[in-house]
Amino acid sequence: MSLRAVLFDAAGTLLLTAEPVGETYARTLAEHGVAIPAWRLEDAFRRVHQRAPAMLFPDAGDAAIPDLEREWWSWRVRETLRAADSEARVTDFDALFDALWRHYATPHAWRPAEGAAATLDALRGNGFSTAVVSNMDHRLDAVLQGLGLGMRLDAVVRPPHARAAKPDAAIFLEGLRRVGAAPEEAVYVGDDAERDLAGARRAGLAAIDVCELATLEDLPRRLARPSQEPR
Repeated sequence: MSLRAVLFDAAGTLLLTAEPVGETYARTLAEHGVAIPAWRLEDAFRRVHQRAPAMLFPDAGDAAIPDLEREWWSWRVRETLRAADSEARVTDFDALFDALWRHYATPHAWRPAEGAAATLDALRGNGFSTAVVSNMDHRLDAVLQGLGLGMRLDAVVRPPHARAAKPDAAIFLEGLRRVGAAPEEAVYVGDDAERDLAGARRAGLAAIDVCELATLEDLPRRLARPSQEPR
């Protein structure tokens, strides 16, 4: 079968932070009277995020999930601070966390990856359906809209929609269901070897590592050349 749909990861693929996470954390901590170098916070955040459990709450009702996602992030921030400097003490952690939470809820904290909008337009112009399948929380929808990408997508799928998180095949299959494509008719583009690429392939999709592309704008040309169709 020929390809009919292109599904994307969000953070690290279609979206990038406007500045390194460590710099944002360091500046916000400084505003709350704590000095930790940005590089240490960056390293700690990446280690904590890599080993964190999925943001998945299978027994929770839809109304409870936003609060549970916020609580999940609160623990990740606590773990990041502890991993960066176990001696650091924040007088008002709730205020610190609220500042970080609200910051990343705004489009100003993010930027589209180079060529993201043009790539989505080109794919849709060539007859592809486009969607995001992401493990991010409910703030993602507003960020995508604010950056002008939401209007270029046919669907945005997060763990609550599938009761599954990447690399579970179920979340990829929910993305396919929403765009009306079979696994063999779709390709997934992401940056994480296990959660994105291996997970998509186990669900039956082709997969492309975004790091192999000079910019996202290479993607429509690559998909237009059958001899280079991903496997």
